[in-house]
Amino acid sequence: MRVFKFGGASVKDAKGVKNLISVLEQVGHEKTIIVVSAMGKMTNALELVVGAYFDDKKELNSTIQGIVDYHKDIMIALFNNSNHHVFKITEDLFEELRNFLKTNKSPDYSFVYDQVIGFGELLSTLIISQYLVFKGFNNHWLDVRQLIKTDSYYRNANVNWEETQQLVTKHIDSKKLNITQGFLGSDANNFTTTLGREGSDYTAAILAYCLNADSVTIWKDVPGVLNADPRHFKNTQLLNSISYTEAIELAFYGASVIHPKTLQPLQRKEIPLYVKSFLNPQGEGTVVNKTFGLLPKVPCFIVKKNQVLLSLSTLDFSYIVEDNISKIFNLLSKYKMKVSVIQNSAISFSVCFDDNYNNLETLLLQLKANFKLTCNTGVSLYTIRHYDDKSVEELEAGKTVLLKQMFQETLQIVTK
Repeated sequence: MRVFKFGGASVKDAKGVKNLISVLEQVGHEKTIIVVSAMGKMTNALELVVGAYFDDKKELNSTIQGIVDYHKDIMIALFNNSNHHVFKITEDLFEELRNFLKTNKSPDYSFVYDQVIGFGELLSTLIISQYLVFKGFNNHWLDVRQLIKTDSYYRNANVNWEETQQLVTKHIDSKKLNITQGFLGSDANNFTTTLGREGSDYTAAILAYCLNADSVTIWKDVPGVLNADPRHFKNTQLLNSISYTEAIELAFYGASVIHPKTLQPLQRKEIPLYVKSFLNPQGEGTVVNKTFGLLPKVPCFIVKKNQVLLSLSTLDFSYIVEDNISKIFNLLSKYKMKVSVIQNSAISFSVCFDDNYNNLETLLLQLKANFKLTCNTGVSLYTIRHYDDKSVEELEAGKTVLLKQMFQETLQIVTK
């Protein structure tokens, strides 16, 4: 069995959905499960719904209506009329969303976020499933929340592998064309959970692992895995093959093509991962498998924007040792900071991290009791794997370097 994953950019409009059909016609659709993200920027749009729910309820209905109109326009373009039963199916979903927002009693932002955000994937897969039938592709639509079980760590849930394995084995018919959602799961109380942003790739890997799939293919708007994100770097190169280990390194440092959690279950069963272009399905793309290093071996550039660089020293200028470091990391963990770089000397400690949960002010208040702080927000973290002198010189040109760290194969700098 094969697992295909299509991201939001590939199905952002009716043309994209039609192209998905074209991809299946070119590469086949037998014994395949398709994992699909929310259409276009719908995850961002649903985040605005959550924001309006908590902060500006008078904007709530209009924010939802914008999402309704977006999907309706796509369906009209696909089905040529508004009489197809897909319109009733999607309207029922929107009514479910509105009812949740009317009846919810929980003040927990992360809980509400997960209950709302998943409607993007549910809508996209229902529309695409109905369009597949409309075009003569019989398929089985699956609610992935009934397959992938997790804990209740909302917005970044952890998979219960044993229960998930049992459910996937029971409910997925590997002989059929199946379609389901990325990004989502459910906890023991059947509340929706999410696997972290960009978690649809991870969903594909989870299902591939449980199904002992032959391969996973991620269909993107680039020809494969490039040595840098073309939105931020010039003169990018296609990587033809990458080892699991090297890909995990790139993902750890923030490479956006592959989700950090995606590779581990695939590596355990040596399932190859292909990254290909949905605009050129016959192109070679990139394969991630059991090989060594990467081909060609060129510097790989990664950037993470909007980071926080925090530098600390003790109030009495004593050494930063195990006790102090333990206090710092306990607080970073407590306030859910995602650490990217650490650097310490005898009397100072610097850490660069993501403030995904907007807890920075609270964290700083806690740290000020024991440390002197310097905090830089909105900084950029650049990483070069397999750096050379030329790549470092080009990267640093015109930037103010706040922190620099070099290892045998990896260089990281934090800049303004």
